[in-house]
Amino acid sequence: MFKLCSVFSKLLHLKLQLLALGWAIGLLSTPAYAGRSCEETALQLSTLEKGLSLAARVSESLDASGATVVAIARAGQDLSKYGLRYSHFGWAYKTPTGWRVVHKLNQCGTSTAQLYRQGFGQFFLDDLFAYEAAVLVPNKQIQENLFSLLQDDSKLTQLHTPSYNMLAYPWAQKYQQSNQWALEVLASAMEPTVVDRSRAQNWLKLKAYEPAVFKIGAGTRLGARMTRANIAFDDHPNEKRFSDRIETVSVESVFGWMQKSNFAADWRVIR
Repeated sequence: MFKLCSVFSKLLHLKLQLLALGWAIGLLSTPAYAGRSCEETALQLSTLEKGLSLAARVSESLDASGATVVAIARAGQDLSKYGLRYSHFGWAYKTPTGWRVVHKLNQCGTSTAQLYRQGFGQFFLDDLFAYEAAVLVPNKQIQENLFSLLQDDSKLTQLHTPSYNMLAYPWAQKYQQSNQWALEVLASAMEPTVVDRSRAQNWLKLKAYEPAVFKIGAGTRLGARMTRANIAFDDHPNEKRFSDRIETVSVESVFGWMQKSNFAADWRVIR
């Protein structure tokens, strides 16, 4: 009896935390997303606690920073074999009622994705590989430009292609992955003439953005294409694809380029 009461009390406390972090909770279960299956999965209490705890630490840290817009990244899966730590990033902006994250998510491992506006409570609830966040604070002028753009659904949608590919080629428009959308949003915020994906990519080339490069052999490519709806390679140039050179937008490539280009200061990790 005492154990059950203790658990109930804990869940009630967590529910209040969720409300404070911009997300209302109903049942303690959540549909899997961001590249995972659509099977309903039970949400473990420990997962909920760790996600909310990280969300609270990030919110407190950003409140103290004085920033109004930041790039926020999470470690959703183990990408160490590719030399990467973070899998996904979006743009967070401060509102009178808390921080909101605008980002793109793949639906349940399918070939489509949608744009989302969420609180940190939701953003860090996706059963992360590591409970930490990477935060990059853009320069003041960039923050101001992004702050306006991130609240304009029409402009954000103009830069969105629903057809999703986890390894989308950075210089094509057939598909789009999550980090690619966030990067192209930055291009639009920094250059008023960028109103579509083609212009965004041209601007990024002009500013010397360099994508991540992976060595992925033909056998691995074939297996991934046959078993994963959210992976394709037909948007990559033949000369690169057949030499096993696969380029795509990674968190580290974006954050590193922004620092190198003096668009932001050093990024930091919140654990």
